[in-house]
Amino acid sequence: MTATDTHRAIEAVFRIEQARLIAGLARMVRDVGLAEELAQDALVVALEQWPRSGIPDRPGAWLMAAARNRAIDRLRRARLVERKHQELGRELEADAAAAAPDLDAALDDDIGDDLLRLMFTACHPVLTMEARVALTLRLLGGLTTEEIARGFLLPEATIAQRIVRAKRTLAEKRVPFEVPRGEALAERLGSVLGVIYLVFNEGYAATVGENWVRPQLCEEALRLGRILAELAPAQPEVHGLVALMEIQASRLKARVGPGGEPILLLDQDRGRWDRLLIRRGLAALERALALGGPPGPYLLQAEIAACHARAPRAADTDWARIAALYAALARLSPSPVVELNRAVAVAMAEGPAAGLALVDALVQQPALRGYHLLPGVRGDLLFKLGRLEEARAEFERAAALSRNEPERRLLLQRADACRPAR
Repeated sequence: MTATDTHRAIEAVFRIEQARLIAGLARMVRDVGLAEELAQDALVVALEQWPRSGIPDRPGAWLMAAARNRAIDRLRRARLVERKHQELGRELEADAAAAAPDLDAALDDDIGDDLLRLMFTACHPVLTMEARVALTLRLLGGLTTEEIARGFLLPEATIAQRIVRAKRTLAEKRVPFEVPRGEALAERLGSVLGVIYLVFNEGYAATVGENWVRPQLCEEALRLGRILAELAPAQPEVHGLVALMEIQASRLKARVGPGGEPILLLDQDRGRWDRLLIRRGLAALERALALGGPPGPYLLQAEIAACHARAPRAADTDWARIAALYAALARLSPSPVVELNRAVAVAMAEGPAAGLALVDALVQQPALRGYHLLPGVRGDLLFKLGRLEEARAEFERAAALSRNEPERRLLLQRADACRPAR
């Protein structure tokens, strides 16, 4: 392997191991900001050593050992006077020595609990809701600040400031690294669900890069959702989110072609949908409905996903029900993105002209100004109405806004299809 290939491989390994590494370190040092710094220190050491020595057989364990050593070095250099820090330093040294022969087991031990603790710590009430979501996406999902900013439709600088302030606040307030119980659990559950779904969405439709999907993020979000469902079995929205993710994840293999090109929902081979995930999703939906009460946003979205999953062919989809469900979602959680999705469903149920009228009403929405799916949807509806020149301009605008390369190519192909035949 060339040095460039090795560096790419190291970055890929780190992206996979980052969340578990930070979670394990946070349990040891009780400071999520310090844990992230130690993880980054371990990455620097790997970038220095692995090009010469090769990538180890157990890269996660190697990174954990390097981070532990960095933690010990920091504590020694700082000459901390507080007794608990001195004790922590001794515990880390003893732990590192005792665990050295079996670092893989140490890394994997109670890893679900560590990740869950990290998520609830990052979602502590001392932080604003926006800061909780941004920090957890950074620590648990391993998303870049740019990716998080695009998920929020906000400037990158705003998200960066939120993350820095959130880590500082957690350290200053000495927030415990634990899973809450009772009322505290219910208080933080909503933001945790939001974070999990945003992580899932980044895997389902990557905002940036050369890949249309990032299955490992979907798998991580699903795993965390399933853990939450065990932790809070009486919460309908937890089961609703799990149902939504299971059903959405069932389409992952059908969402990309042989060359990694995107395949849109109506063009997918439904025989490639994962029937086991669909059954799991529908079962989770039934559990959520059985708990009763007014449906929340995740339960409504799960019902929308179920409409697609139950349709043997795209032509069999109950678009009228989907439009009604989006209308209910818009009343419960008003959002221009929800309204855009409702417009698509209305267009499928009532015709492209009806959908275009709804989309045109959203064009001046500030939150959608840089949102590439707005011109993408508008271009599709204009194409169906035969307004090809306008459609081409919209597809080209959507391609210019998209930061995902496969999606950008698809949009440019659709723009080319609007040109008159020669």
